[in-house]
Amino acid sequence: MDEQQTRIELRPARPEDAGAIAEIWCAGWSDGHRGNVPDELAAARTEESFRARAPRRVGDAAVAVVAGEVAGFVMVVGDEVEQVYVAAAHRGGGVAAALLDEAERRVAASGHDQAWLAVVPGNARARRFYERRGWTDEGPFEHAAEGPDGPITVPCRRYTKQVG
Repeated sequence: MDEQQTRIELRPARPEDAGAIAEIWCAGWSDGHRGNVPDELAAARTEESFRARAPRRVGDAAVAVVAGEVAGFVMVVGDEVEQVYVAAAHRGGGVAAALLDEAERRVAASGHDQAWLAVVPGNARARRFYERRGWTDEGPFEHAAEGPDGPITVPCRRYTKQVG
């Protein structure tokens, strides 16, 4: 990446970012989750599902913009860092670290001392990244993922970090 591409602007997501968020979310989710979650959830996570969910979640998101394009996003609700995704073309350039820093800042600013997030055990790349950034694996738990007919139970690892 050249110097211009490594300049990362973080800002709150806007409604017009929903398409880029959906595209990054769908591709990134597939990279980290296919083969690591119940088949029922994998079948429910279609391109259409991400296009439908992204506009509803813009208010929870911050985006990283690199060279004028959305390169990644993070969603935070309360003390939970719900989503952290970076477009494949921007991985390895500091975007994920900038987004995670922003998520930690948001959690602390909302009055929480500790942030948490869920990671499927088979997503080794994400787990290594969080551990390098000072997050602690607190052990297994059952996450209730949004499914088309109600929650779908997904075995996960709970990661935490002191932020306040």
